[in-house]
Amino acid sequence: MASTTFQTNLMALQANLLNFAYMLTNNRDDAYDLLQDTMLKVLDNEEKYAEGTNFKGWVFTIMRNIFINNYRRGVRSATVVDTTDNLYLLNLSQDCAAESPEDSYAVAEITKAIDEFPEEYRLPFTMHVQGYKYNEIAEKMNLPLGTVKSRIFVARRRLQERFSDYK
Repeated sequence: MASTTFQTNLMALQANLLNFAYMLTNNRDDAYDLLQDTMLKVLDNEEKYAEGTNFKGWVFTIMRNIFINNYRRGVRSATVVDTTDNLYLLNLSQDCAAESPEDSYAVAEITKAIDEFPEEYRLPFTMHVQGYKYNEIAEKMNLPLGTVKSRIFVARRRLQERFSDYK
C-alpha cells in the first residue's frame, strides 16, 4: 500500500478509533492518549502491514493491544510488596488499604490461607495476583504453561471453598 493511501485510510478511521478508545477507557483524555499512541504505532509499523489484509481490523487490534499492555503495566506499578514479618498487607494495591477492623481481619485471614498453600501453589498464585501473565510465570518458574494454569486454578478453588460462607 502506498504511503499516502495508507495514511488516508488511517485518517478515515480516526473517528471510529476515538469511539473505540473511549469505550475502552471511559475517559476522554485517556481515549485521546490511546488514539495518539495507536496512530504512532501504526505509522511506525506501516511496513509490517500486509497488503490484502483487513486494514481496519489490524489497526483496531493494535489499539486493543496497547490498551491491554498499558492496563497491565498500571496494575503492576500499583502493586506494593509488603516486606513486614507477618505479610499483613500482602501485595495489596496502594488504594485498597483496609479501612475497617472487619477488612483488616479479612485481609489477614486470606493472607493466612494463602500462606498455608504448598509453595508449588502459593508462588504461581501470588505472582498471578501481582499481575504476571501465565506465560511469564511459567517462564520464571520453568514449568509448562498448563501446569501454571492448573496450579492457579487449584489455589483459587481452595480459597473459594475455604471462604464459601464468607460474605
